[in-house]
Amino acid sequence: MKYLHLDSSFTPYNSSINFEAFTFNGGEPHIKILDQNIGNEITITHRINSFNDLGLLLIATDALRRMKVKHINVFIPYFPAARQDRVMVSGEPLSVKVYADIINAQQYDEVLVFDPHSEVTPAVLNNVKVIHNYDFVKESLSTIHEEVLLISPDGGALKKIYKVSEYLGGIEVIECSKKRDVTTGQLSGFRVYEEDLNHKHCVIVDDICDGGGTFLGLAQALKEKNAGKLSLIVSHGIFSKGTTTLIEEFDTIFTTNSFKDVNEKGVVQIKF
Repeated sequence: MKYLHLDSSFTPYNSSINFEAFTFNGGEPHIKILDQNIGNEITITHRINSFNDLGLLLIATDALRRMKVKHINVFIPYFPAARQDRVMVSGEPLSVKVYADIINAQQYDEVLVFDPHSEVTPAVLNNVKVIHNYDFVKESLSTIHEEVLLISPDGGALKKIYKVSEYLGGIEVIECSKKRDVTTGQLSGFRVYEEDLNHKHCVIVDDICDGGGTFLGLAQALKEKNAGKLSLIVSHGIFSKGTTTLIEEFDTIFTTNSFKDVNEKGVVQIKF
């Protein structure tokens, strides 16, 4: 097996096929595979943060097919538009299905994704293999040397966090909820369904941290219920508003390099 790492800073496998890539003045991505004897099975890895990233993946796939590569797999750790997995109001697209249709059209032998936002993503992808967050959470918790509570930030995360708890031997789970205005995205009404957390170390586990509003609001609600230390474990660290405000509330933030590289004090990044 050989690997084509389209993002030079994301190389989860040791061996890598040499290539050149650039963007034409008109905005179109281009690639040239430099190695010629690359075999019959290739895995492409890429962090897709834009349509141009997706475009690079597509033209790389075409280049490999024209080189007579018979079996092509792809590893997309953060699947784009995974959060846009339902139509909330009339006039919106089902974006995750749009991306999935494009990926499916490439007829990959296997599509690996890490901790997708919901069950919709694997449902709309062909030949998908999901990498669960269990080992990532386990490795993160191994650095915390005290009893912890796993915090489910909302109903959407509840099913997944109970599976994590089961994998870890039955760590207690605390359920929480919030309200979101579907037209504005405004968050409110954070609730913790436990009267007294007894100053235990509370660890929120979720798939994505974008702006961080959910976790900042929940941190205050947890403190009001006598939480001890607070930690945050998120599979995909987008951190669109930075990490400064989050670090003020959380002792440690754990994430992976599925979306981007993060080198900030208080953030522990576990790399693929």
